[in-house]
Amino acid sequence: MSKETNIAAQKRFGEAVNTGNLEEFYELVAESSVDHDPAPSQEPGPNGYIVFFTMMRTAFPDFKLTVEQLVADEDNVAFAYTATGTHKGDFMGVAPTGKAIKIRGMQISKFADGKMVERWGSSDELGILKQIGVAPSKA
Repeated sequence: MSKETNIAAQKRFGEAVNTGNLEEFYELVAESSVDHDPAPSQEPGPNGYIVFFTMMRTAFPDFKLTVEQLVADEDNVAFAYTATGTHKGDFMGVAPTGKAIKIRGMQISKFADGKMVERWGSSDELGILKQIGVAPSKA
């Protein structure tokens, strides 16, 4: 597939996250897709992403990813992003605080036949915990 096809698939993935239309992942993520940096207990394939982003959208109903920079080649799409939201639901055992979060992250997605087959990524998870008040804001 072409670089443009992979970029379009990655953008659809982000739109699904932002709108909550997570069923789109069945068309965008291969069943055998491997996440090299999975969330705790995240299963492979589209279901793993559906469970994860359902949890995030429950904890932060206005959760939004904004791509800040994107580069791609014929097989991979890499991007830096900002994620925002308001803590209005349980997050990793932490009751809602009503506090806003804003974190940064990076991801590399490998595609084959228009579907994500591998993912590497990193998000500022400690930043989330600091912003909702469960981790010290200064070391």
